[in-house]
Amino acid sequence: MSGPSPYVLLGIAIVAEVIGTSALKATEGFTRPWPSLLVLLGYGVAFYCLSRTLETIPVGISYAIWSGVGIALVSLVGVALYGQRLDLPAMAGMALIIAGVVVINLFSSAAPH
Repeated sequence: MSGPSPYVLLGIAIVAEVIGTSALKATEGFTRPWPSLLVLLGYGVAFYCLSRTLETIPVGISYAIWSGVGIALVSLVGVALYGQRLDLPAMAGMALIIAGVVVINLFSSAAPH
């Protein structure tokens, strides 16, 4: 695969998906055009970059990273933009998810290094 590193593309995919997901609330059921456009663009970029990532990184590893980092980032955006609160069990669960992503990337032979 030529171009950016697959992990850079995965990072872009994650950020784009977080932007799209975070904008969903502002669409008010897709009745507001600008937030709706942001959702569509975010998901479009996310899925394009994710598809390029899958040329190199196995789908299970890509999805584990995508979902784990995405969950944490969307939760932080919810706190920052929408005043949502995370209790201790929610934070502990997200920490476990992030720890799982780290373990996969550092110790699994399934993840390309």
